[in-house]
Amino acid sequence: MNKTDQAATGGFLDRLRRAPTLYSLLTLAIGGFVAGIVFWGGFNTVVEATNTERFCISCHEMKDNVYAEYTKTIHYTNRTGVRAVCADCHVPKEWVPKMIRKVQATRELYGKVVGSIDTREKFEAKRLELARREWSRMKANDSLECRNCHTIASMDVEKQKPRAQKSHELAVKNKETCIDCHKGIAHHKPAGMTDADEQ
Repeated sequence: MNKTDQAATGGFLDRLRRAPTLYSLLTLAIGGFVAGIVFWGGFNTVVEATNTERFCISCHEMKDNVYAEYTKTIHYTNRTGVRAVCADCHVPKEWVPKMIRKVQATRELYGKVVGSIDTREKFEAKRLELARREWSRMKANDSLECRNCHTIASMDVEKQKPRAQKSHELAVKNKETCIDCHKGIAHHKPAGMTDADEQ
């Protein structure tokens, strides 16, 4: 074998040795991309499934207590047929706030496991604490979930009763948010509320 043949053979063998590394990296990149899509799709499917009314009332604590109250409100049945489901009021639509809320919800899963509100009596005993926590959350995010459907700028104040007109005008002036005045809009107000709870 002459030097030219050896060089050609050596170059071919070098390329053959490098090819598995290139194909391995390419396979790894494509595999990672596909795995990422599958993970993201599965993750998003689970997140959206936990935002359904069906999921929310799958435990009797919600179905027998707050859901039963909600079915008698304007958010459930009204002249327009538009209905707000649990997630519309309790889970932000924007991705980052939604993920923060999902992490916060792990406390609720713990409560389910230990049975902290598994009877009507236990629920009523913790109702004010649970309501205060939710009111604080909504106050902190400027009633974001309410404002997904309701905005002061979109309100036709001429069609509102005089008391509502004045209240909304004062709310804007005092930089108040929806939950400051609309506690009990979809669920019964808890017993034992203080004057501070009403403000």
